[in-house]
Amino acid sequence: MLAGMPDEIAFAPAVELARLVAGRQVSPVELVALFVERIERLDKDLNSVVTIDAERALAVARQQEAVAGAPDAPPLLGAPILIKDLTMTAGLRTTFGTATCAEFVPSFDDGHIARLRRAGFILLGKTNVPEWGTVPFTESRLLGPCRNPWDLGRTPGGSSGGAAAAMAAGLTPVAHGSDGAGSIRIPASNCGLFGIKPSRGRISKAPIYGDGMLAFGSAGPIARHVIDAATLLDVLRGTTPGDPYWAPKPPHAYAEDAGRDPRPLRIGLVDSVPWATFDEEALATVHSAVTLFERLGHTVEACALPLDERLRDDFEVAYTAGLAANPVDHATFEPYNAGVAEIGRAHSAPRLLAAIVSLQQQSSAIVRAAMRYDVICSPTLTRPTLKIGELAGLDTRPMLDALERYIGLTPLANITGQPSMSLPLHWSPSGLPVGVMVTGRPADETTLFQLAGQAERATGWAARRPPIS
Repeated sequence: MLAGMPDEIAFAPAVELARLVAGRQVSPVELVALFVERIERLDKDLNSVVTIDAERALAVARQQEAVAGAPDAPPLLGAPILIKDLTMTAGLRTTFGTATCAEFVPSFDDGHIARLRRAGFILLGKTNVPEWGTVPFTESRLLGPCRNPWDLGRTPGGSSGGAAAAMAAGLTPVAHGSDGAGSIRIPASNCGLFGIKPSRGRISKAPIYGDGMLAFGSAGPIARHVIDAATLLDVLRGTTPGDPYWAPKPPHAYAEDAGRDPRPLRIGLVDSVPWATFDEEALATVHSAVTLFERLGHTVEACALPLDERLRDDFEVAYTAGLAANPVDHATFEPYNAGVAEIGRAHSAPRLLAAIVSLQQQSSAIVRAAMRYDVICSPTLTRPTLKIGELAGLDTRPMLDALERYIGLTPLANITGQPSMSLPLHWSPSGLPVGVMVTGRPADETTLFQLAGQAERATGWAARRPPIS
């Protein structure tokens, strides 16, 4: 089956690969061998995969061959996947991009990783991340810079940078990421992919609840095909007794939504932000998306959300305090993170609590304003992707300011807890992908997947390939 068409197999939807395995048209061993070979051949230019678990992946694949096609076989049996290196994986090195954890091997899986294994996914390895996942580029001292397959002089973004670079280059059929301030949507935008941050509480964070009182972060999918992202979220979603947050169960599987057009939607357009400026490319991207959405039968109108600099300032307090609470010796951090932790330690407990209350109040006002629309559309980022090392050498405060200007509105959905996605709807004249962000109503991933699937069918974005693929 693989002979003569490896590239087509490598870029096929993960759900199609699982179907081929179930029909015994291709074996899990063949798929693992194909993607391991692609990683070994192509990733030397990208540095997207930092740990390869080929031997164990092949052992799992051989076990799966015996049950492929059985009525009770797991639904995604044989589909390979790469896991972001900020996530606990039993028996598989997990570095968090930091020197202290360079050889750390957990004894347990994060709960949602266990769900992946039970669904039949085969873990190929771990993808590159910035130290502690704190920045929107992937250039840690421990793991080295990860490069964008569309332009090796540029970053794929972060913190799920390795996941997106590997996904775009066809080194995995689907990728696992996480998003605390845009860390799925930013690299999806930079690498020409679809990425979605689910609603707060959609995916359990058990057994470690490590991102503070407001739970800004969530695991989620990065994919080429909307059906793969929807199917992966169907696997990942669910709660664990004791979870501090949970989202209501969706009316049906998200995989069904990916193939179903939405009703005509009222879309609110946000193309400015108080603390940053969208450049011409970002504005051109979102305005071309407006043209597409209107052609598909939706109504788009300018939308004013109650945003001001207080939101950025309060989020910065929570962000810096969160890194300050990291129990690892801060003296081992890279300079930027050490500086951020120092800023966080300077906040008093009353200041942190005041910021949290303020964020909750502002979130309520923002969500109420957004509820006038089915979804909110904006540029994912304020400009195309950064060059490798572009911000190197900046001190902590100037770096924070530069990052806040670059990421624009991506943290907003992390603050409010709404689901939010980046769609690969535009490429710049120089060939760089530039994403469009669409944020849904609370707990409404259904509408997002319907709109994303409709846009994918209208544009055929999945057929695009970067130079390194």
